[in-house]
Amino acid sequence: MRAGRWAGLAVVTTALLVTFAVPSEAAPDEQATLSQLTKQAAALEKAYRGEIASLDDARDSAGKASSRAKKLQNDLRTAQRQVVEFAQMSYMGGGIDDSQLFSMRVDLGTYSTMEYLSDLRAEQLNNVKSLLEEHTKATKNVGVKIRELRERIKELQAKQRDVERRIAKFGIQKPGSSSGLTSRMINVRAAIMAVFPMPFSVGCLRVGDPGEHGKGRACDFMMSSGGRMPDAVAQERGDAVAQWCIDNAGKYGIMYVIWRQRIYDMRTGGGWQPMEDRGGITANHYDHVHVSVL
Repeated sequence: MRAGRWAGLAVVTTALLVTFAVPSEAAPDEQATLSQLTKQAAALEKAYRGEIASLDDARDSAGKASSRAKKLQNDLRTAQRQVVEFAQMSYMGGGIDDSQLFSMRVDLGTYSTMEYLSDLRAEQLNNVKSLLEEHTKATKNVGVKIRELRERIKELQAKQRDVERRIAKFGIQKPGSSSGLTSRMINVRAAIMAVFPMPFSVGCLRVGDPGEHGKGRACDFMMSSGGRMPDAVAQERGDAVAQWCIDNAGKYGIMYVIWRQRIYDMRTGGGWQPMEDRGGITANHYDHVHVSVL
């Protein structure tokens, strides 16, 4: 092969690598920040004596955003490699002459100069362009989610001492050996069922659950069955149950209530707060009222 063609191949390869350069991995300090915030979130939930749904949502969103950015980065590397290999084979096969090469060298920064490629190659280039755009957005989203998580942690840290003082009076209870529920949860369940008719099931202990159900400190009061949306009457009942829990939280030691993709956390205040979409009627608590106690 002529020396000029080897030099030309080097120019093509270098130009493509620059044009379709994959952004570097997330800065180490960004990953370190996410790791540190995750530890702070875990410490807060320990201090608040239970899950904090809004904090969990913020932490999960940041983690998912980071994972998506990493996946797109890997996809970009694969797409870049395919484009470069295809262009190299095309050039090695004599698909372009020296005059075209130098024309490419001037205008390679735009996609229009690659029109000599086949439809397949054009599709590869469009894929790289799309992935670059997605990766840019995903990377920015990671920063946004990390800031949201940091802000949420600061808010909760500012309230921590007050929360600890308020919940200290209830003490720490362990589940009873027979029911698997704490006496506080048993009392709350009995009080709710004495006030409201429960035509559907009430589920409490969930062995192995890492959350409040596994600790014997939560019950789900079903307003329908089979994962269906409650009718108007049942929804009214759910509204009433949730409000009763809010009104009687101080008396019974109720920690938070979840109903219709919203949470009312007595520790953090602020009334009803929307929750992230968890993907279904039951997962989003549209068919049951979740009640957790301290």
